[in-house]
Amino acid sequence: MKTTITPRVRNLVLLLLAVTGMLFAGAGTASAHAALTGSDPSSGVVVDKAPTQISLTFSEKVSTNDDSLRVLDPKGKRVDVGKPSNISGTTYATQVRSGLPDGTYTVAWQVVSADSHPVGGAFTFSIGSPSKTTVSASAEQDVGGGLVGGLYGFGRYMSYAGFIVMVGGAAFILACWQRGAGVRALQRLVVSGWVSLTAATLWLLLLRGSYSTTGKVGDIFDLNLLGQVLQTKTGAALVSRLLLLAAAALFIAVLFGAYDKREDEEKRDLTFGLSIGGGVVAAGLAASWALAEHASTGLQPGIAMPVDVVHLLAVAIWLGGLAALLVALYRAPADNLVGRTAVQNFSRIAFGSVLALVATGVYQSWRQLGSWSAFTDTGYGQLLLVKIGLVALLVGIASISRRWTARLAETAEATATTVEERAPEKEKAHASASTTTADSSATASAAASASSATTSTKAGVSSATASAEADSDVTDVAASAKGADSDAGDSKRAAQLARQQAAVDSTRQKRLRDADPIRFGLRRSVLAEAAVAVVVLAVTTALTATEPGRTEEDAKAAKSSSSSSSSSSAGALTLDMSFDTGGTDGKGVIRLDLDPARVGGNEMHVYVQRPNGRAFDVPEVKVAFTLAAKKIGPLPVTPDRITTGHWAANGIQIPMAGDWKISVTVRTSDIDQTTVDKNAQIG
Repeated sequence: MKTTITPRVRNLVLLLLAVTGMLFAGAGTASAHAALTGSDPSSGVVVDKAPTQISLTFSEKVSTNDDSLRVLDPKGKRVDVGKPSNISGTTYATQVRSGLPDGTYTVAWQVVSADSHPVGGAFTFSIGSPSKTTVSASAEQDVGGGLVGGLYGFGRYMSYAGFIVMVGGAAFILACWQRGAGVRALQRLVVSGWVSLTAATLWLLLLRGSYSTTGKVGDIFDLNLLGQVLQTKTGAALVSRLLLLAAAALFIAVLFGAYDKREDEEKRDLTFGLSIGGGVVAAGLAASWALAEHASTGLQPGIAMPVDVVHLLAVAIWLGGLAALLVALYRAPADNLVGRTAVQNFSRIAFGSVLALVATGVYQSWRQLGSWSAFTDTGYGQLLLVKIGLVALLVGIASISRRWTARLAETAEATATTVEERAPEKEKAHASASTTTADSSATASAAASASSATTSTKAGVSSATASAEADSDVTDVAASAKGADSDAGDSKRAAQLARQQAAVDSTRQKRLRDADPIRFGLRRSVLAEAAVAVVVLAVTTALTATEPGRTEEDAKAAKSSSSSSSSSSAGALTLDMSFDTGGTDGKGVIRLDLDPARVGGNEMHVYVQRPNGRAFDVPEVKVAFTLAAKKIGPLPVTPDRITTGHWAANGIQIPMAGDWKISVTVRTSDIDQTTVDKNAQIG
């Protein structure tokens, strides 16, 4: 027994899969923006000695320029010297002038993350004691915003839209409706996609320098910045996209040139070659995004980039094909209307595209969000929820379009059945008509023989009459020709007549298209789909420029850690030190807490643990404080044992602020002991 899936069940599955995929999918393709995870000195800390350099650690590698790291004194003057350098991994540093006076200093930073997005921020630290400063330090600088940021965002939207329309339109012609290659409206659609993508790419290349640095309109045409952009990964991707667009132009020329002029059977052979070539170019264009943006950094870039290419191609085939179908339904000439086969083919391809979006979206979600809470706790997740609702609406409207498609197919099958049933009756009627015609011909032949003499007698009169009528017709034609020549000389009149004729033809074609109520309903539902798709594309573009949920949560954790570190420096102090007494059971970790870590009385707690984290019951622990710069100490402290692995002491007096060396001696047996030490700022 053969099982058939009803359209309603299939539509329900389509809706479920699409919403599930979008629940786990992002905007095309995101992984991480760079986030500041640490700095030395830390944000808000008060140090005793002036540092020789300022270092910043990010969540990923970043690109820097001469002004990426700036250190400003309380009066707003720069005290950094030299260019920022990558000292290790994701840590970057800039040197500062020696002998900086006491006061509050501001560190302002602006870098370009590996996913091509500029990020920035600022924080303060103080030497000696805090002071007033004229610099306004914002935790989040307006990087990538303003007029230049808006123009850059518009260029990104147009580049995505152009790619989708060009690739999706060409795919619709090759895979669904090959006769559409000769429809002028579809030709204009695909060409407009190519023009939009090319213009947007040039626009982004021009804006990139100002967008990633100063954000000033006047720097848009700075050739030095343009030269710097060409040396970056993003600049190389944009140039590669322009080269691929040259190949795309050749593909479009063949599609609407040699391919359109071929007969239907000849087109089949050329379709395969064009599909392969066009697919390679489309994949290359999609890779120009994947190689330069979110997918190229973060977790598993080797997997993420191919997945991102598939994701972009699926979006283009679905939404771009939808735009092509809409144009075909509204603008195709009456003698070349898009048929049910083309609509059904696109319906199947769109369903496959949604499946591809689901598969790639599930993987992307893991890279972008990292947790379910990121949906509601981050701006990216909230924007993604908006997209989920729009996609659910889009798929719901698509289910209505599929119903109209099914009715169109049923009507076509019913028409074909009626034609087949009437064929035998037509053949029988044709045979009867042939017999009647033969009898009539015989009778007419006899009558013609009888009237032969009469016809001969009247031949002369008839000839003369025909000659006179011919002369009259010639005179009328000549007069008409003269009048036509007069009208042709009036160019305005000719143009008006041409416009009227065009309007009449357009009205006639529209009347023919609207005559079928099923096709008319399909057009309206597809138009609604296209309208929602435009909004979905806008939200997707916004998502690509938004910090993903995973990175936003990591940045919040880093800020929290930085705040805790700052509090520890100004208040409680925590030190971790590993030790090894050399015995059979002599390895462990010491954690020392000093509160409030200021001049005067302090409370100290020492925790001794084994390497596995369990409490270590040692027989003795001693602590000593030394301030070598002032030749103070060592000041011995013998803490009391509170419980297994926990020792404490109260009323520890620190005579003055400075960089103190804290030494801890731990004994694990009668003969095995060791001393470890660490320096820390106290006071």
